[in-house]
Amino acid sequence: MEKDQKKKKLVFRLNTFILLLSLPLLFFGLDFFVFGQRISFDQHFHGGTAAKKTVDEKEFIKFHLSRLVRGEDRRKLDETGFACDTAVHSVHCVSTKPVRIDTGNMTVYIPSGSDVQNETSIRPYARQEDLPKPISPVRMILYGNNTDPPSCEFHHGLPAVVFSSGSTGNVFHEINDIIIPLYITTKQFGSRVLLVVEDYKPSFVAKYRAILSRLSYHEPINPATNATVHCFPSTVVGLKYHDNLALNASDIPGGYGMPAFRTFLRATFSLRYAHVSQVPRPRLVLLSRTGTRRFLNEDEMIDMIKDAGFQVLVVKRSKLASNIEKFSRLINSCSVLLGAHGAGLTNEIFLPTGAVMIQVELLGTEWASNTYYGDTARAMGVRYLRYRIDPDESSLVKLYGRNSSVVTDPGSVFIQRGLIPARIVFLDQQNVRINLARFRETIVEALSIVTDSFAR
Repeated sequence: MEKDQKKKKLVFRLNTFILLLSLPLLFFGLDFFVFGQRISFDQHFHGGTAAKKTVDEKEFIKFHLSRLVRGEDRRKLDETGFACDTAVHSVHCVSTKPVRIDTGNMTVYIPSGSDVQNETSIRPYARQEDLPKPISPVRMILYGNNTDPPSCEFHHGLPAVVFSSGSTGNVFHEINDIIIPLYITTKQFGSRVLLVVEDYKPSFVAKYRAILSRLSYHEPINPATNATVHCFPSTVVGLKYHDNLALNASDIPGGYGMPAFRTFLRATFSLRYAHVSQVPRPRLVLLSRTGTRRFLNEDEMIDMIKDAGFQVLVVKRSKLASNIEKFSRLINSCSVLLGAHGAGLTNEIFLPTGAVMIQVELLGTEWASNTYYGDTARAMGVRYLRYRIDPDESSLVKLYGRNSSVVTDPGSVFIQRGLIPARIVFLDQQNVRINLARFRETIVEALSIVTDSFAR
């Protein structure tokens, strides 16, 4: 009797062990790792399903590549496998055919499917009308049937997205000219792309590594240190640009607006507060400039803001501001962002919804203030308060005189002197001494907005 019971227990354990071993075979697509190698049951036990997945993957990539062009360009892409979208601000080219990229001289070889050979060249930077000087061109050669392209050294299974990291160091241009266009162009692929970064800047890649790693599963390719021939099943050269710090859901590729981008940023940087009502107490971060466009009575401003009821954090240009992961969390923990017109206000993208951005609008900056930062705030659900200084608050009165056209008619300076000379006057020569009594009204309004949100 006792022997039979032991035998039954042994059989039960053996059957259980066999069942556990066989469980993975009951589920499609389950993978495991042996000595670091990925073994797919889908591939080894269900060959038909694996082939179907490969076809589905190719169709997925082809569909999303085609979303990057419209109209006649879309028809051309369907017919020839290659087309370029040229818009007011940006240009990008798409190939659904296999390509070879010689990263030594940044040349893309694309089969034309005929005996004809053509060549085109673009600088893969989003803002084509404002190209920084260091942007290198990328040649695209549509080679004919009688041409032998260079042999492949590396084969990749994902499409390449080629773009330039450009002239970096200014957060507005980094976000506006590169990061948002890169998101617009690549987000739809679900990280299934390889980034090829022309004009590779290690500082840019390090700063935005968290974003780059969410847009691609793979380390970006640096052509300067990887000068060889890479083969890809398809490619995009250049990035799609919508507008200044903007994502237009109706523009190609379609469907991506500012709310989706903000959700992406919150997930990427683990931002804690989705809405200003979650911030425990009214907290204002002041962007303190140390060069031009300084607040000449900044200490008195801070005392007034504290007296109004805010906890105040003062941020100067520092290592903190250059560490986007830490800085984004600091901005996200605040109810109000305050600063004079300048690139630092780009960080409004990290504010929680319902927060307030206060821009001190200096003389000669009305159009840029509203276009770059006011419109962006409104698009992402942030309340925008504009403090337009009186001429007597500007240092330009002392520099040019109260009756100078610089003070009385800033717009005429742009017309008469041109953009660059006018920018030197209004951006590089101007500081401000805030009228505290008048500015307090703006601060009290901001406090009312965020405390009302908290009450709800």
